[in-house]
Amino acid sequence: MQKDHGSSAPSTPTSARFRHRRRSNEFNFEMSKTNGNHLLINDHDKYKSMWIRACSSLWMLGGFLLIIYMGHLYILAMVVVIQIFMASELFNLLRRAHEDKRLPGFRILNWHFYFTAMLFVYGRILSHQLVNTVTSDKIFYKLVSKLIKYQMVICYFLYIAGVMWFILTLKKKMYKYQFGQFAWTHMILIVVFTQSAFTVANIFEGIFWFLLPASLIAVNDVAAYFFGFFFGKTPLIKLSPKKTWEGFIGASVVTTISAFVLANVFGHFQWLTCPRKDLSTGWLLCDPGPLFKPEYYPLPGWLSRWVLPWKEVAILPVQWHALCLSLFASSIAPFGGFFASGFKRAFKIKDFGDSIPGHGGFTDRMDCQMVMAVFAYIYHQSFVVPQDYTVEMIINEILRSLTLEEQNILYTKLGQILQERMVELY
Repeated sequence: MQKDHGSSAPSTPTSARFRHRRRSNEFNFEMSKTNGNHLLINDHDKYKSMWIRACSSLWMLGGFLLIIYMGHLYILAMVVVIQIFMASELFNLLRRAHEDKRLPGFRILNWHFYFTAMLFVYGRILSHQLVNTVTSDKIFYKLVSKLIKYQMVICYFLYIAGVMWFILTLKKKMYKYQFGQFAWTHMILIVVFTQSAFTVANIFEGIFWFLLPASLIAVNDVAAYFFGFFFGKTPLIKLSPKKTWEGFIGASVVTTISAFVLANVFGHFQWLTCPRKDLSTGWLLCDPGPLFKPEYYPLPGWLSRWVLPWKEVAILPVQWHALCLSLFASSIAPFGGFFASGFKRAFKIKDFGDSIPGHGGFTDRMDCQMVMAVFAYIYHQSFVVPQDYTVEMIINEILRSLTLEEQNILYTKLGQILQERMVELY
């Protein structure tokens, strides 16, 4: 008779493989404990964790500021690198080493789909800037124009080639795993490139519209951490046991104040406010526009007499828009983090990766940023960009849509029309 081993499950190859695959970021969530036991205020190792988190945050902040100073193309490169790390972390989430060994080249197929999506998304977004960059070279201009014209066809056949590759690699008894990976890959592409498309569009509208939303998320995250660290006692949501109402409310106040101040600081630098129309790295000079020109508001007499040494205060109109962004960053964007927390609980992992000490992986840091980038673009296009057509918008559309020869024809015809109207008037 076999001995009874109590509640221990029998050893199977599947369970053995699972134990072998256990990664450093896997976490055993015990739901028997109440949320209050997980709060930062009750964490005995919180000061060590805070020190590691602070050091890595300072390194990231220094690198981020350097890239912002270097300009649009370097920010774009940073976004691409972050996306590759995010895709790698998400690709690895459902990987099973045993099955992958039986499917040589299957991982390369996932990256084939990834870079095809990158060519499609960035080709559509940056086509205007690319055309403006090469207009001085006629031969290069024609080559780039042809590539842009047939870019959708090229991407389509690259994707079809990937699908055919996938079908030809299907193996018996592994269909479920392969189709699961195929669906997972496409979900990753949707999540990563939806966010990236809006992020890149914000960058070329002006670094301001990329930097301010990203800064507000960072400020909100840091403020929520410190308020929860020192004052957190009331759990906020079960998906994130260490999140507290004290941290949430304190972070909302700090984010709102920071938005008003940061918008004023950023708004005084043309390097941040001017849109980039090409892919060059030169310094930018432009008319800042009414959003970045100060408006003066008189202060009450008693306030200027007894409290402040000046009689009026200068406020940039964009600061009022910044308050709207701060409301979203502090009240709605955190739900991107809650979604990520629920996702990690579903897969029983602590973090998506361990690339950043004290923070987890890049995906852990970008969960709220993804939500914020989409909102910032939609808000900018809906409430900041003029809804009526302007001369600059029409010219940009002409440069984007017409070849050099077609632009010359349009120029000639416009000249003829203007001459005829001048004759009629005089």
